[in-house]
Amino acid sequence: MIAPSILSADFAKLGVEAESVRGADWLHVDVMDNHFVPNLTLGLPVVKSLLAATDIPLDCHLMIDDPDRWAPAYAEAGAYNVTFHAEAASNAVATAKNLRAAGAKAGLALKPGTSLADWAEILPHFDTLLVMTVEPGFGGQSFISEMVPKIALARHLVDTGHLTIVVQVDGGIAAHTIEAAAEAGADCFVAGSAVFGAQNPALAVAQLRQIAQAAKIP
Repeated sequence: MIAPSILSADFAKLGVEAESVRGADWLHVDVMDNHFVPNLTLGLPVVKSLLAATDIPLDCHLMIDDPDRWAPAYAEAGAYNVTFHAEAASNAVATAKNLRAAGAKAGLALKPGTSLADWAEILPHFDTLLVMTVEPGFGGQSFISEMVPKIALARHLVDTGHLTIVVQVDGGIAAHTIEAAAEAGADCFVAGSAVFGAQNPALAVAQLRQIAQAAKIP
């Protein structure tokens, strides 16, 4: 699955940019509050506008403080998947239940320095596990290759724990890095500049998917 990140799109024409990646599995929306991360992007009003402009399922990644309070509104608005950070949540399981009750999939995101083992026990309450392969807050960063074992551990936990969960990676995903993430066991790949910086974004999505699929073939 390929989820282009609109953080790398032209914010003046998000509807057109969303249309340019038709064929993508999800459209990744980075919500940043200038508190949990040192950047400010967009919020619920823009998400609502995007929902009206595209039929690509929205994958909202909330890099915000107090997701227990704010995350359910994105689900209620119609986002397909709402992911919040373990580091910011007071009660991650309760928030996941609220997201599901509001009709969305629930996702748990982990910063590069956050141990996956510390959160493995609650994964059955989630539909998506987002392994950050850069420090959250800014687009255009380089893939942290030291996160590959973490992706592999996530895959192992899913396969041995009989979990129905999507292992997603976000950060520095491009043609030269997606193979390693796919080989490690990722299912869904967030790509920003590699897609929206391409001359043909839809073709870039297809090419990334092809590389990932080839890497997963035994």
